Amino acid sequence: MKIEDLSAADQQALEAAVFRRLLAHLDSRNDVQNIDLMNLAGFCRNCLSKWYVAAAGDVDITLDYEDARTRVYGIPYADWKAQHQKEASSAQLKTFQQAMNDKKE
Repeated sequence: MKIEDLSAADQQALEAAVFRRLLAHLDSRNDVQNIDLMNLAGFCRNCLSKWYVAAAGDVDITLDYEDARTRVYGIPYADWKAQHQKEASSAQLKTFQQAMNDKKE
């Protein structure tokens, strides 16, 4: 079956399942820092949280950003940060800054 042959409801259910799997995968890879994600893929867990809030807004639902981050991180962001976030290296910061500069051009 091709994706375009799915009903809208089936497609939405599959997309939701993929999102849940992505969150579970990210949760299992707490060693991967947000700056690594930003440097390699151009998005991070915080981006996902912002997209979650924006998607809710698109259908006139107001979500709290911190609640969205808790959903994405699996625990409150402050707790995740204290348990898993490491200080970015100078090389990571340089790569990030270059990517941000390239994005502006």
